[in-house]
Amino acid sequence: MNVGIVGLGLIGGSMAKSIKARTADTVWGVDLNHETMTLARMCGAIDAPLTEENIPQCDILLIAIRPAAAIEWVKRHAPLIAKSAIVVDLCGVKRVVVGGIAPVAEQYGFAYIGGHPMAGKERGGFTSATDDLYVGASMILTPDKRTDMQLLETLKTFFLDIGFAGLTFSDPEEHDRIIAYTSQLAHIASSAYVKSPEAQRRRGFSAGSFRDMTRVARLDEDMWTELFLDDADYLTKELDVLIANLTEFADALKAGDPETLRALLKDGREKKATAGGN
Repeated sequence: MNVGIVGLGLIGGSMAKSIKARTADTVWGVDLNHETMTLARMCGAIDAPLTEENIPQCDILLIAIRPAAAIEWVKRHAPLIAKSAIVVDLCGVKRVVVGGIAPVAEQYGFAYIGGHPMAGKERGGFTSATDDLYVGASMILTPDKRTDMQLLETLKTFFLDIGFAGLTFSDPEEHDRIIAYTSQLAHIASSAYVKSPEAQRRRGFSAGSFRDMTRVARLDEDMWTELFLDDADYLTKELDVLIANLTEFADALKAGDPETLRALLKDGREKKATAGGN
């Protein structure tokens, strides 16, 4: 197959490297950063740039850029996309993106499905991309009424071939509600946690807990601002819940109340056991 990738950062770059490492597919890629394009060509992650000349030859197009840019790219290039092609966006929110791209796909007659690979790192960019980022990960897809079984079978084979452990099916609403908790809230909590003045004085006093809590604070503020605002309704609900839970701990500590504190900790431990490991 011919696979086109728009955006060769961590997500798109890892897609390119995974495809070249595990399949015989041809990969064409494009990125606004000229150095990234040079590196991608030199290391063999792409066979050639993705251009207006070869977009019509793509069997699969993976859109790995920010939500607003993804919608704009598809709108601008829709007339060039073959009716036999499958377009998959890889954005971290789905309602805004699916709402922007699905009508364009229907208008121009190509297949489109929202996607979100459940993998990442605290550092972005092509230099952080690896050919094993997706090994064992889940690939979320948001099929709709236009999605047929043949399309899903094609994508299942494609994503399993490049290392994913399986597909998870959702709809844009459910995706954004859950991802607000499992991903976005964690990034905000980490960013808030590391702002304590003690973070600058902790050397020699930190171990695994500090590393785990602060790892995702090293984020791309432009990208995450867009993602947070696109999911602001669900994310603010999760923030309200977190703040209420933290307030209960603060109140118990201020009151010197060991029974309430013990009960809160026990409740958290039991809920963690119910929720599972990852």
